[in-house]
Amino acid sequence: MSLHLQMDGHGPLHAQLTRALRSAMLGGRFTHGMRLPATRLMARELGISRNTVLAAYEQLRAEGFVAAKVGSGSYVCPPSPAPVPPTEDVAPLPPQSDYARRCRQYHDHARMVGRPTPGMRYAFQYGVPYTNPALTSAWARELAHAAAYTPLNYPLSQGLLALRTALCDYLARRRGVQTTPEQVLIVAGTQQAMALTARVLLDPGDHAVVEEPHYVAMREVLQIHGAHVHAVDIDAEGLRMDALPDPPPRLLYVTPSHQFPSGVVMSLARRQELLEYARAHDSWIFEDDYDGEFRYDAPPLAALQSLDRNGRVIYVGTFSKVLFPSLRLGYLVMPPGLREDYVTAKWQEDFGSSAIEQGALAAFIGNGGFERHLRRAGHALNERRNALLDGLRHELGDRVIVADSRAGMHLVVWLRDSDSTQGAALIDHARTQGLDLYPIAPYYLRPPDRAGLLMGFASMSVSEIEQAVRLFAHCVRQVCGD
Repeated sequence: MSLHLQMDGHGPLHAQLTRALRSAMLGGRFTHGMRLPATRLMARELGISRNTVLAAYEQLRAEGFVAAKVGSGSYVCPPSPAPVPPTEDVAPLPPQSDYARRCRQYHDHARMVGRPTPGMRYAFQYGVPYTNPALTSAWARELAHAAAYTPLNYPLSQGLLALRTALCDYLARRRGVQTTPEQVLIVAGTQQAMALTARVLLDPGDHAVVEEPHYVAMREVLQIHGAHVHAVDIDAEGLRMDALPDPPPRLLYVTPSHQFPSGVVMSLARRQELLEYARAHDSWIFEDDYDGEFRYDAPPLAALQSLDRNGRVIYVGTFSKVLFPSLRLGYLVMPPGLREDYVTAKWQEDFGSSAIEQGALAAFIGNGGFERHLRRAGHALNERRNALLDGLRHELGDRVIVADSRAGMHLVVWLRDSDSTQGAALIDHARTQGLDLYPIAPYYLRPPDRAGLLMGFASMSVSEIEQAVRLFAHCVRQVCGD
């Protein structure tokens, strides 16, 4: 393959190589299925280190542009196809069921929140995890071993016992969750956990509560299922109990350890009040602990479920943020009285999650590799978070208000004295400069008239963050004035 890759001269070499390869793939020079040069060969031809090439390949793999095949190499994946509008001669078919009508009403693939803009030099994108070559190598070894030793029959719908056992030990030590393998269900991420919960607990027309602001995908799952969803404001202590609707909701979706996206931590008093409310009103609490592993300048925080004495909390965790989204594995700790219903719903949905990936993950947790990765990732993320905070403070000072948050992989940043129209203009202008910004408004059912941004920092190096913040400050001054 003739490379002819043009570096843009901005930022670290691995980031320049990532952008050059991404541009070549989007432009059609590297087509679907094409095998990329071996890392040693590319490093030699470009006159750079092999680690630089490894880091670029890993980032492209995390973004879905490259697929690695053990023993074969790295191959170009097809880009996501653009939606094809119907022609004048072929009208779109009408929805065939109430469920399909709700799907069309509440979800639009073309307007998914947080989708990256092609061709950007820098992107403060949330949801792209921290990646490194060491994780890729370790995971490849575990996956190869699991592929050789995992039984080839259908797995248990509830999940491999080895993985459920490993998770019980991990959750007890890291999150204060005391459970048994019999109460753990392996699922395809938080999204499936909520879909199963809606099937087990809700009938169309039942009432459910989400926080305001909130993770949009969870609201859409509930709406598509047919629930009446109420967005209840949060304050400095978490979900406002005095604002809950009447009649009492059947299900309450909360993110108590690190409210998404605001970063608020639910206070102990509010947690106890929420648990008592659920007991008194026969309600259920869906606790989404999506990134509780990453906390900075603050002691570890036990999960809400650890305080539950009445079996009202459905505790959910995911590996999408701590490892990578393409793994599509998560877990759900079921209240004892709901176990059979959840396992049956999982069987009906897909028979069970992939046994090979479950086996690899069980070994990765059991041999300590997972927690070694968490320590390494936590250190790197803390450095990147500090770089973003320092950059915003130095470049913009009191022009921005940064919401207090001591966990996770993003910050919420408000532009002082700027409305939502100015925020939209800033985002549009920044993209002309090669900087991708993401508004916070889509995470509200009732967006405030303020210019706010969700700024993820996991996918950029410290050097890239420093350069991106300088460009961000330049754009702010151009759009909002000095």
